[in-house]
Amino acid sequence: MDEVTFGPRNEAAIADAVARLSVMFGDRFSRSAAVREQHGHTTTRLPTQAPDGVVFALSTADVVATVRVCAELKVPVIAFGTGTSLEGHVNAPLGGISIDLSRMNAVLRVAPDDLDCTVQAGVTRKRLNEYLRDTGLFFPVDPGADASIGGMASTRASGTNAVRYGTMKDLVLGLTVVTATGEVIHTGSRAKKSAAGYDLTRLFVGAEGTLGIITEITLKLFGIPQEIAGGVCPFNSVKAAADAVIATIQSGIPVARIELLDADQVAACNAYSKLALKDVPTLFVEFHGTKASVAEQVADFAAIVDEFGGGPFRWSANPEERTRLWQARHDAYWAVIAARPGLKVTATDVCVPISQLADCIVATQEDIATSDLFAPIVGHVGDGNFHVQVMCDPANAEQTARVDAFVERLNWRALDMGGTCTGEHGVGQGKMKYMQREHGAALALMRSIKAAFDPDGIMNPGKIIPPA
Repeated sequence: MDEVTFGPRNEAAIADAVARLSVMFGDRFSRSAAVREQHGHTTTRLPTQAPDGVVFALSTADVVATVRVCAELKVPVIAFGTGTSLEGHVNAPLGGISIDLSRMNAVLRVAPDDLDCTVQAGVTRKRLNEYLRDTGLFFPVDPGADASIGGMASTRASGTNAVRYGTMKDLVLGLTVVTATGEVIHTGSRAKKSAAGYDLTRLFVGAEGTLGIITEITLKLFGIPQEIAGGVCPFNSVKAAADAVIATIQSGIPVARIELLDADQVAACNAYSKLALKDVPTLFVEFHGTKASVAEQVADFAAIVDEFGGGPFRWSANPEERTRLWQARHDAYWAVIAARPGLKVTATDVCVPISQLADCIVATQEDIATSDLFAPIVGHVGDGNFHVQVMCDPANAEQTARVDAFVERLNWRALDMGGTCTGEHGVGQGKMKYMQREHGAALALMRSIKAAFDPDGIMNPGKIIPPA
């Protein structure tokens, strides 16, 4: 995988910024090699590009102070949440300053009557739902990692619940953002809809920190369902499972979660999470609603399963059983790593129209077999999004070349089917090569927007927009 580089670094400006921020923040500014490396790490084969210093922010004011120093000196600034992104989002190809927002972890306000809340960017999704538990509300977006809300907004994250509740673009009502000049702006409002002006909220959601740094987020919340039932259903083939998903969605069954694991992924989860599933393509499903509506959904889904030769469909409303099942699903990434010790994972995702899902997954499986790769498939297939976790030995040049060629074919395949190169991982560094093909002339407009918001190019440079 080619290293993404931009340059040259401005060594004098970076040294000046480091000196000034060190005085300004004291022990909340780190130049430690280990800390810097951790703040530039990637969870795939993309090479680490560490920043030159890390500010541990406690408030929006800290972010403002840091950005103003960097803006004056034209030094890059990269926001950091929990570091779980998969496409090199937190790398520092030009060096610069990382702003760690993890200590900004307060839930600022919860309004149960309005079904919304406001949090600082460093609050993680699990911490938010623990805080909300006694209110009878929950926040549904659940990427596999316990990511920060700020990072989830910046990458337009989704997860297993997206098929019913939507993604971050649907659930963010408003933002507090520090711009490239160090100004603080507020976007959106707590109203459920607005026709007033440009939708800046959705412009920053998914911008990956390239237009500004999100420090506070106002979110939509949902009532915890009266009844939740979940289960598993094996199939003889990935095509049968994917066709069952398509039929479920097209039938209008309001499934809350519907996840596909291929045989390799099921075997890895069995070993890692101590499950006892049959090593065949399997759907993990969940239904939310009243007791009556959940029973109806389960019956309708069971009929579709029969139609496509799946089963037996086993389900339960027991919370412990459901939690164990979904924890295993969230641990799928680590299960694959454990299945091939010593190898490195390249995790990639694509998303296609639901009608193309079965064809895309089948073609991808055939490509995996032809390429002689170990690459389990798992996906949020209810909205056409699936992930491939490709394993290889980084020291084996021939094998890594096969991996890179496979990943490229996967992305072209999704684009040819009317899809996108990433449903939820984001672009970062790893997906930039596909942006021209996906967006065409609109990419020039994106460059113009970037230049208008960040004329000196200091906000997370080297991400999303490839060099012209």
